[in-house]
Amino acid sequence: MFWKKKRIGLALGGGGARGLAHIGVLRVLEREGIPIDLVVGTSIGALVGGAYSSGISAEELVKKVDAYLNSTEFQSSAIKAFESAYIKGEAGLTHKIQTYLRNTFYVIQAMLKPGILSNEEFEATINYFIPDIQIEETRIPFRAVATDLVSGEEIIFHQGSLRQAVTASCSVPGAFAPLKEGGRLLSDGGIICIVPSSVARQAGADFVISVAVDRGIGSEELRTVVDVYQRVNEIMGERLKDYELAEADVVILPEVGDLHWSSFSQAMNLIDEGEKATRERLDDIRRLSRITPKAPVSRLLMNAISNLRTKKSPVS
Repeated sequence: MFWKKKRIGLALGGGGARGLAHIGVLRVLEREGIPIDLVVGTSIGALVGGAYSSGISAEELVKKVDAYLNSTEFQSSAIKAFESAYIKGEAGLTHKIQTYLRNTFYVIQAMLKPGILSNEEFEATINYFIPDIQIEETRIPFRAVATDLVSGEEIIFHQGSLRQAVTASCSVPGAFAPLKEGGRLLSDGGIICIVPSSVARQAGADFVISVAVDRGIGSEELRTVVDVYQRVNEIMGERLKDYELAEADVVILPEVGDLHWSSFSQAMNLIDEGEKATRERLDDIRRLSRITPKAPVSRLLMNAISNLRTKKSPVS
């Protein structure tokens, strides 16, 4: 009997630093020999997925992340400053003053520019993880999802510059300026597609593994306008996520808590959580992604002959 292999697609969702858990997911799938035939990513999922699809192994990604976070470039970056400003718990007076000054600076930046963080730093980060190749050259077929802020359309990159596709997908609204491409303004794919399960399905995946790393709906009190605005976004995001996860065959939910999107210093813990959550779903992945039987050629030929015999001859 002949067998047809299911085409396995991996959909990696957005969530800022929480998306580093995707590396842990890839680490386990790699070790267990589960083949991935297609990778689709949104935002941080596009960054991790694009790097992996290009041929960088999960272990290499762990090393690259560790080296990047310990580099002077990251330690002095605006993203690191952003993370420090959102440290939870009791902070000393000096830290509170620094946080106030940083937040004031970012508010001023927000009034003057389409993105409050440096495009140069952003581009350097993308270039560090993503090779300068075309999407068509990736080892594993890859798709990146972005949002056109002009038309509101979902943009799916399947060809062209890998770096440009990942940059567009990772352009978090407000944090980084949208990417201009012709008449389009491209921003974070997570605006309308937080976990790209449906894109993986449309791209030909028979079996979809989806990984969600968003914060979900918080439990904080709604004291300010910012709190209310953030809660509205969380509710909309949760609805969109539920819609997308309905398209998945297996859903992996790493325990990422309510970390701020800039909490990259938690990288190794997040990677561990990705591994843990994936190991818990391994049995389901193996069971549900089993190959399906395909009719033997001999049977197909006999069916064709039988059909021909039952057809009536044309009247002369």
